Amino acid sequence: MRAGCQRSSHVCDSGLVYEMFTLRIVGIILLFTIAGVTILAYAYGFIVNPSPTEPPKEKSMYDFTMKNIDGQVIKLDAYKGKVVMIVNVASKCGLTPQYEGLQTLYEKYRDRGFVVLGFPANNFLGQEPGTEKEIKEFCTLKYNVDFPMFAKISVKGADQHPFYTFLTNKTSNPGFDGDVTWNFEKFLADKNGKITARFSPKTAPDDPKIAEAVENALSAK
Repeated sequence: MRAGCQRSSHVCDSGLVYEMFTLRIVGIILLFTIAGVTILAYAYGFIVNPSPTEPPKEKSMYDFTMKNIDGQVIKLDAYKGKVVMIVNVASKCGLTPQYEGLQTLYEKYRDRGFVVLGFPANNFLGQEPGTEKEIKEFCTLKYNVDFPMFAKISVKGADQHPFYTFLTNKTSNPGFDGDVTWNFEKFLADKNGKITARFSPKTAPDDPKIAEAVENALSAK
């Protein structure tokens, strides 16, 4: 009888150890899952990832030097005297077909001094994961893009590029400040580099409001 009790006690102890071991493994897996989800949510903007609050040292968009999509250094003062539309672009977004509208807009007004500058960014749901070579190939072959494209940058968050800090900071760009909300947000700069309009991602390039703003900027002395 006593031996049977001892065997039963041993079985109970083994079962308890197994349950504790299983719970520990489940706990570790859950911990890593939560950590992974948190990191991804932070990276893709679902958790607050504030952009820099201090304005950059640059006082004008013409003070910035950027790399184009081929890695060449481009000073933005090369666009002095032109009306410039600045757009953060992405290849795997529901708004990606706006590439076609941006190209059409560029072709319509470029002979009058208008240019579109595309800045690939992976800030929103990882919708621009490719390399510069892949991005260039995609937008060129699929949408025949030939307006200037630049190297991939971050347009919001702690790693925000200073150029986008300039565009979205209240001190450097009052009236048109605030974080970029999604891919294909559009800033319009006049011939002196001053931002005169900002359009939401959902405002398509062929929207009459954009044509009107571009026409007014081109007509201004």
